[in-house]
Amino acid sequence: MTNDDSRITTATLGTGGPEVGVQGLGCMGMSFAYGPTDADEARATLDRALELGVTLYDTADAYADGENERFLAPFFKAHRDEVVVATKFALAIPPDEPTRRIIRNDAPYIRQAVEASLKRLDLDVIDLYYMHRRDVNVPIEESVGAMADLVREGKVKQLGLSEVTGSELRAAQAVHPIAALQSEWSLFSRDIEADVVPVARELGVTLVPYSPLGRGFLTGSFTDADQELTEGDYRRTQPRFTGTNATANAALLAPIRTVAEAHGASLGQIALAWVQQQATTHKLPVVPIPGTRKRSRVEENTKATTITLTEEELASLDLIAAKVTGTRYADMTFTSAGRK
Repeated sequence: MTNDDSRITTATLGTGGPEVGVQGLGCMGMSFAYGPTDADEARATLDRALELGVTLYDTADAYADGENERFLAPFFKAHRDEVVVATKFALAIPPDEPTRRIIRNDAPYIRQAVEASLKRLDLDVIDLYYMHRRDVNVPIEESVGAMADLVREGKVKQLGLSEVTGSELRAAQAVHPIAALQSEWSLFSRDIEADVVPVARELGVTLVPYSPLGRGFLTGSFTDADQELTEGDYRRTQPRFTGTNATANAALLAPIRTVAEAHGASLGQIALAWVQQQATTHKLPVVPIPGTRKRSRVEENTKATTITLTEEELASLDLIAAKVTGTRYADMTFTSAGRK
C-alpha cells in the first residue's frame, strides 16, 4: 500500500459492519460481458484501486461461469486483511443448456454454490454473500434462512440481496440482518427510490448501486451499442442502448455535460458524483460499484467522490430519468421493478 492523499473516504457496510471505501469496484468486466479484456491491465487496476482506498470488490459465480472469481483469487489472497470480498449466487446453468441461466434460491443449491465460490476464490470465508436474483417460487424467508446458516457456520460474514423489492427486503431482514442491497441506480435508473430506498434506510441496510454509469452510456463512451460495441458485448442486448432508444437517450446527456463543464470534470464523474450524493439526499450509506478494468478509469472514478453538486445542478439532473426510453433489461421480470 502507498500513502496517497487521494484515498477515498469510508462508509459502513450494514449495521455494525466493516468500514469500506465509499466507492467499490465492480469486477465483472474483467472476465465477462463487455468484450475483450487485458488481464495484466485488469490486475494493475485492482492494485491501483486498493491504493486509492477502494476496499469493496464485487464479483459473482455467474460471471464467466466462475472464471471471474478465479481471476480475482490471487489478488484477494495477497490483500486478505485489506479487502472486503463480495460474491453472489442464484444464476444456475441447466446441465443440458449451457448457454441458459435459471434462478435458484433453494437451500440445497445455496449450499452447493457457496462451497463452489469458496473453492474458486481460495478463501475460508466470504465477507458479503448476495442472493443475485430472486426466485419468486421459493419463499425469501427460506432462502435467507439457508444463507443465515452459512453465517453461523463461519462460511460467510454478512448477507446481501440484489434486485429485491422493499417488502422482500423487510421479510428477509426479519430472518437475518441484511448488510447490503445491490440494485441498479443511476441518473437513468431510479425506480428503487420509491419503494426500496426508504425501507433500506429504515432497516440500516447499505445501498450498493451497480451500473452507476449506465454501463458506460452515461460517460459518453458509446452512443449505439449495435454500431459501436464488439460482437458479444452484453450491452447489445439491452433496449436502452440500441436503435432509436439509443439516439433519444444520447440526447439526455446534455445536462450532464453542462454540469461537467462547470466542475472541470468528465461526464462519468458527474454521473458518479450524483449517485454518491444520494447518501446525503436519502440519508443512508451508499457505496456504488462502478466497473472498470483500466487504472486510468478507477483514478477518474474515485475522484468523483470529492465532487459536490449544487441544489440547482441536482435539480437539472433529476429531470433525466423520466425521459429515458427503453427498459434496462429486455426481460424485467427478474428485477425489483418488474415485481412491483
